[in-house]
Amino acid sequence: MRIGLSRRTRTAVALLTLAALTACGEQSAGSAAAAPPPTTSFTENGVTVTLSVSDWHASKGTLTAVFTPEEKGFHLYSTDLPLTGIEGVGRPTAMDVSGVLTADGKLTAAADVRTITVPGVDAPVPVYPDGPVTTTLPVRADGNGEATVILGYASCSTEQGCTIPVADRPVRLRLTDDGPSFAAAP
Repeated sequence: MRIGLSRRTRTAVALLTLAALTACGEQSAGSAAAAPPPTTSFTENGVTVTLSVSDWHASKGTLTAVFTPEEKGFHLYSTDLPLTGIEGVGRPTAMDVSGVLTADGKLTAAADVRTITVPGVDAPVPVYPDGPVTTTLPVRADGNGEATVILGYASCSTEQGCTIPVADRPVRLRLTDDGPSFAAAP
């Protein structure tokens, strides 16, 4: 006596197996696409800085830094502020790169610049509105290896004064064939 599956049952099993394999493939592809961009953060002198690298393709991407003052009522200075400020007041919000990573464009900020007057300073001082400021820098890699993101900023409040400026704050980044990754925080 021969026991076998009907043609309809065999077809149903084959379709279910194919559906299961396809779902596994879609889940794997979806998992890879959903991987978050490399990110790191630190807090220094009243500001939390969150760095990430996004849109990494063919050794190019975008480096994003979000500068968030810890206290309400604090602002950051414009990226266009001179290095020594206006009459010595303020320090620019800055991001640059070195090592195997180079800038592939200009640093931009996703906030409108406004000016404030500071007692004892004749010229207006360009600042961003109080709160977080997001900056972006297009970058490209000249091969695999070590890179450094170099940050600078200062935060101030018209009522509470300023925090100590941060200049040339390094954050280490490693570039491999798999893409960029931040070094573990010390």
